Amino acid sequence: MTRPLLSIDEARAIVLGATAVLPQEDVEVGEGLGRVLAQDVVAGHDVPPFASSAMDGFALVPGPAGRTLRIVGESRAGTPWTGTVSAGDALRISTGAAVPAGLSVLQLELATDHGDEVTAGDDVAAGRNVRGSGEDLRSGAVVLQAGTQLGPAELGVAVHAGAATVPCTRRPRVAVLATGDELVPPGAALGPGQIHDSNRITLLALARREGADVVLARRVRDDPQATREAIAEALGVADLVVLSGGVSVGPHDHVKPALEALGVEERFWRVALRPGKPTWFGVRGASLVLGLPGNPVSAMVTFLLFARPALAALQGASGQTPRRTEPLGEPIMRHGARDECLRVRRVDGRLYATGPQGSHVLSSMALADALAVIPRGEGELPAGSQVEVLAL
Repeated sequence: MTRPLLSIDEARAIVLGATAVLPQEDVEVGEGLGRVLAQDVVAGHDVPPFASSAMDGFALVPGPAGRTLRIVGESRAGTPWTGTVSAGDALRISTGAAVPAGLSVLQLELATDHGDEVTAGDDVAAGRNVRGSGEDLRSGAVVLQAGTQLGPAELGVAVHAGAATVPCTRRPRVAVLATGDELVPPGAALGPGQIHDSNRITLLALARREGADVVLARRVRDDPQATREAIAEALGVADLVVLSGGVSVGPHDHVKPALEALGVEERFWRVALRPGKPTWFGVRGASLVLGLPGNPVSAMVTFLLFARPALAALQGASGQTPRRTEPLGEPIMRHGARDECLRVRRVDGRLYATGPQGSHVLSSMALADALAVIPRGEGELPAGSQVEVLAL
């Protein structure tokens, strides 16, 4: 009896259910871009650690405009003033410099500088232009949570908090195997029946974009022994093995028999998805294996639906795809039995197909802003219908 096809959500749930978070390692903070925190980052001190000036100007005791004050010194960034400042005195001060207790700051353009004296051109209230200690971060507070992907701002916050290294999940190790006798390297002259190996390039680029280390990327001939040997090598070095092509049941599709012979346990094969129906997923120990269809759009779509969340989960981030909907700008004919990931472009807030949607038309993916999930059913889905959108 033929098993019913899994939905996209059911298949993704199986992938995530088999995915365990990788071990952590300390990463020098300057090398942490794109990494995922394995533990919370806690502020080691207040930020700013002292009251500081928000302006270039003069630090003085709060009071009315019109006062002429004696300039007794200067507080510079990195060189604070250590003397006393009375009601008749003022300090030159630069932005970021420490403000002595009880003083406020009058910005430079509202003061008249006489050299040894300064005249206040405005009333000065308590706390004016003073950044209080701990206004940004408080000592002991969690400033970045585990599972956060580190961008430029997050790295800056970690440095502010006193961190020289950040505890991150190890990068997932990914192997990409593109199967097929017809494949030749990029730029090579094409012989009869040959095509350039775009899948290997796009899949390793997708893996790297998701934070993975690609430890193996190669083409594999349509040969049973070559297929087994390549998969065995990949299983020995990778947390996630991604294969393209060879997962159907034709006489030259050797991937599934090779996986079975190598002890990879099948968790699912085939999804109610267009393009991407023959997607295969299995596990051996802690290693995950995704067999993707060989057509280039199918390979990219299924990577985004299943490999991308797996790579996020391996790093301790949420593998759940954010849900949002947007309106169609044109009617779309539905498939009766499978949900379709339509390549779309946004025009005036609505979604339009990027052209022919064949699984071999890779140029339509390059033109797309997103994938729109068109639910299975009969007839057309009318323009204006809200559909789920997957960001590219």
